[in-house]
Amino acid sequence: MRTALVATGRAVSGPEQLPVLWRDDRLVAVHKPPGWLVHRTGLDAHETRFVVQTLRDQLGQRVHPVHRLDKGTSGVLLMALDPEAARLVAQAFEARQMDKGYVALVRGWVPDAVRVDHPLKPDDAPADAPAQPAVTDFRCLMRLELPEAVDPRHATTRVSLVEARPLTGRRHQIRRHLKHLSHPIIGDATHGKGPLNRWWAERLGFQRLWLHAFELAFTHPFNGGTLRVESPWQVDAHWQHLLHTLHAHEVAGVGGSHTPCIESPISVPKAC
Repeated sequence: MRTALVATGRAVSGPEQLPVLWRDDRLVAVHKPPGWLVHRTGLDAHETRFVVQTLRDQLGQRVHPVHRLDKGTSGVLLMALDPEAARLVAQAFEARQMDKGYVALVRGWVPDAVRVDHPLKPDDAPADAPAQPAVTDFRCLMRLELPEAVDPRHATTRVSLVEARPLTGRRHQIRRHLKHLSHPIIGDATHGKGPLNRWWAERLGFQRLWLHAFELAFTHPFNGGTLRVESPWQVDAHWQHLLHTLHAHEVAGVGGSHTPCIESPISVPKAC
C-alpha cells in the first residue's frame, strides 16, 4: 500500500526546532532549512545550526544521518532512530533504491527535458582518480524572463525552474550537472556565476542556494510499505518570496503546454 506523506509547510519556530514531516519508531523525516549543516564539521567551524544535534535534543533521543543535503539546500532529510535502521536505509541509498526529487532555479532557458550522463570525480580526489558514473534527469517546469539585464550584452534576464531527479548519488551532482549544461543554479557560490548570484541576492534581499529537495520516496526497510515524504517547495517561505518577487518584476512565462508536476498554492507564471 502506498502512503503519501506531505509536509505541512510550517516554518522553523526557532533555532532549536525543526519541522517533522513524518516519523515512526525507526525513522524520522524533517524539513532542513537552507543554511543548516547536517552535522558538525571542522570545514565550517563557525556554523551553529546542525540538524543532528538539534533533532536529538528536540526528540530526546539519538538520531543517525543516512544521507546528506548540502548546507545551502533545503527540503526533505531522512534520519534513522537506531543503528540497524541506519544501516538498512544507508544500503538503500547506496543501491539507488531511493527516488529523490529536487527543484532548482537556474540561469537561462533549459530544454523541456534532458538527461545528463556525465561522470564526476569527487571534489577532493587526486588528479589521476577515475570519474564515477553520474546520471541526472532534468525537466523544465517554467521558463521566465525579467525585463532587466544582468549582463549588458543581453536586454533581459532569463531563468528556469527545473525538476531534477538524480539517478546516482555523487557529491554536488545536481549542481555540477547543471553547470555542465551551462545552466548553473542561482546562488551556487561554488559552481555558479558570482555577478548573477549577487544580482539576484540584491533583488531578493538575501542570498541562498536555490535548490530544494521536495520529495523522497522509498520502501520502508521494516514493513515493506512504499513511503513518499514531501516538503513542497511552493509553501517554503523563501520560495514564496521568490515567486512573488518574480511577479512584481512582471515575469513572463513562455514556451509549450505542459504544467509543473506539483500544484502551487499561489499563482505562478504560465508554464513552459
